[in-house]
Amino acid sequence: MDKFIQEFEALSTDAEKVQMNTLKRILEDNASAQYLQNLGLNGKTDPESFKACVPLVTHKDSEPYINRIIDGDASPILTTKPITAMSLSSGTTQRKPKYIPWNDEVFETTVQIHQAFFAYLKQEFLVVESQIHRFESMSKLLKPNPELADIIHKKCLGLNNWYGLLPELFPNAKYIYGIMTGSMEPYLGKLRHYAGELPLVTSIYGASEGFIAANINPKLPLELATYVLFPQNGYFEFIPLTQVKNEGTELCVDPHPVGLTEVKVGEEYEIVLTNSAGLYRYRLGDVVNIMGFSNSTLKLKFIRRSSVLLSVNIDKTTEKNLLHVDLSNEPGNYVIFWEISGEASEELLSKCCNCLDKSFTDPSYSFSRKANTIGALELRVVGKGTFQKILDHYLGLGTSISQYKTARYLGLTQNIVLQILNENVVKKHLSTAFN
Repeated sequence: MDKFIQEFEALSTDAEKVQMNTLKRILEDNASAQYLQNLGLNGKTDPESFKACVPLVTHKDSEPYINRIIDGDASPILTTKPITAMSLSSGTTQRKPKYIPWNDEVFETTVQIHQAFFAYLKQEFLVVESQIHRFESMSKLLKPNPELADIIHKKCLGLNNWYGLLPELFPNAKYIYGIMTGSMEPYLGKLRHYAGELPLVTSIYGASEGFIAANINPKLPLELATYVLFPQNGYFEFIPLTQVKNEGTELCVDPHPVGLTEVKVGEEYEIVLTNSAGLYRYRLGDVVNIMGFSNSTLKLKFIRRSSVLLSVNIDKTTEKNLLHVDLSNEPGNYVIFWEISGEASEELLSKCCNCLDKSFTDPSYSFSRKANTIGALELRVVGKGTFQKILDHYLGLGTSISQYKTARYLGLTQNIVLQILNENVVKKHLSTAFN
């Protein structure tokens, strides 16, 4: 068995103990940090004292301390040892990128989780090490090659709508891996088309704050894939999200986080992270479903961002469903913006609009539409290049193009993006599905 797999299997056998040791190490290493001292922790390292003294925080709460570090303050603000780097978030959800502190230990755990994932990948697909890392030197080898270009052109012409393009171009490929959940999920249909029979493998679950879990069963279909939490990568808590039925379905947050061993399978939670880089009881904003256990650590499935929950009346709609809520009308309604590559007749667009309106899965939505407490869904078609303008806007704010994710929804604060969309609308359709 690969040594990285052995190491993970050993750590996941008693995840609770690893969690306690991880918290103790983090608090011991950072006992002199101003943040922890000001909260009165006084060197205590047990979970009870930690939770009693240290509040749950968001990035907004941590931002003043992070800004001091960015401005060059070398005192032990969040950590005893210096913060060696700042990670930059994509900024897609909160309008602007966030600076996240990193240090050598976070880098080390990042390397470890990637090593473990690739070890499981090698085990499942029998790939040799040199093949996995070959992509690193490809850029040095690739040069203009007209003959190869002609071969590729002929291969593409011989395919039906480019189905199976990737294995045709790379006949020795065994799989395609990448990030294939969350905001990347809408692109799976197109990727499956190009991949043909090649397996799609989702890799690692992480955030700008660090990497949390990995897919250790890479041969499972994406619909069944889960991420197994690495208990040494931080101290984790979970805020329960419960559904309470009261004239519809309402999402309520239990303010009391639970530990790794206290979660319930099948329930949804928001992740709270404590790590060695100065994030203490930090709300990641990711909602996950607990799918089960691997040894004694958790199997997770990413569901959505906690901030991406929109409502007009008593309905609750997540980022998977739409892009924008318009509350300027009475009653308020949902608006979906489309940029289409070809031409579509007015009749087809009207049918699409009605189909979208009927596709909302929350029963409260259908009830509210029939009662006219939610207005007709509106489909707005924008001109070609509109979403490129949105990308340019985010790049101008400092977002890295490799991190950019097309917004799945627009909140009330994203006025500039909404302005870009509305200025480029070429067609509008209102649903008649519930008339």
